[in-house]
Amino acid sequence: MERKKILVTGAAGFIGYHLCKRLIKAGYDVVGLDNINDYYDVGIKYGRLNELGVKTEFIHYNQIVASEKYDNFEFIRLDLAEKSKLIKLFEKSKFDFVVNLAAQAGVRYSIKNPDAYLQSNIIGFYNVLECSKLFEIQHLVYASSSSVYGLNEKMPLSTNDNVDHPISLYAASKKSNELLAHSYSYLYNIPSTGLRFFTVYGPWGRPDMALFKFTKLIAQDKPIDVYNYGKMERDFTYIDDIVEGIRKVIINAPEPDENWSGKKPNPHSSKAPYKIFNIGNSSPVKLMDFIEALEDSLGKSAKKNMMPIQAGDVPKTHADVSNLIDEINYNPNTPIKEGIEKFVEWYKDYYKTD
Repeated sequence: MERKKILVTGAAGFIGYHLCKRLIKAGYDVVGLDNINDYYDVGIKYGRLNELGVKTEFIHYNQIVASEKYDNFEFIRLDLAEKSKLIKLFEKSKFDFVVNLAAQAGVRYSIKNPDAYLQSNIIGFYNVLECSKLFEIQHLVYASSSSVYGLNEKMPLSTNDNVDHPISLYAASKKSNELLAHSYSYLYNIPSTGLRFFTVYGPWGRPDMALFKFTKLIAQDKPIDVYNYGKMERDFTYIDDIVEGIRKVIINAPEPDENWSGKKPNPHSSKAPYKIFNIGNSSPVKLMDFIEALEDSLGKSAKKNMMPIQAGDVPKTHADVSNLIDEINYNPNTPIKEGIEKFVEWYKDYYKTD
């Protein structure tokens, strides 16, 4: 079977790193792309790339670096906003598939720094769509977010439901990605699949996420901020479940839904080759239970600052993954205690703590 070539944007990021590693082992030719911005500690980003065999000292802007560990992985530092350079990369590399994970992340950061989201999540994604059109990509898979559900309160959150009420610019930018992708799928017959991730966690995770921050503070005997006075629930999804789901989605490019009706439009599919899926554990965990599981793994009790809910936050997420199960035959299911234990084990090893 001919080896397929995949571009993974956001390759130095949490999900991007794990996905590259999974696709490399699956035998794909993988090119990772990242601009390595300083939204959080770039040391972790370089650490992930080192794990993929890319030596930090060889990384220069707009130059492809071969992995010293895997003969089917290369990396390029590039910003998706630079359209002309991106076009040259697509022209040279002749990708079969694109997985776009590059984005400015963070709900609360989007309130303070909106410009970063427009540049990365809108302009950058538009450039990916343009390249996918110009070079006839077989399947574009891209990261959306559970944040798009915004003010929706019907649980579980379903891709069959309307999502027109986001409550942060980050969520709005991800909803925009879904709309832009649909337009290109319809106009240019580009198969595209959007994946709404639900609170991803695990080894090599983002330092701005709750699990990472809580672990660091508890280990240092410092108090943690517990928002909405602990009355929060999240559909935490372990990283291995996420990347295996993405891998299965890549090889299942959507086709036009013959049963789709404009009189009763279903947001999950379309007359175009377009799909939206949730990827979540479909088992919400109460925040206080989450903290308790972390305390058990660390062998330490947390000092808690009980705080009101923050702007842009929602009190609960719960993914309906029935479409993912029915159409892709995949169901994320790693138990929260198991996932937290694996993260804590990685954290102690990475930071050389007891």
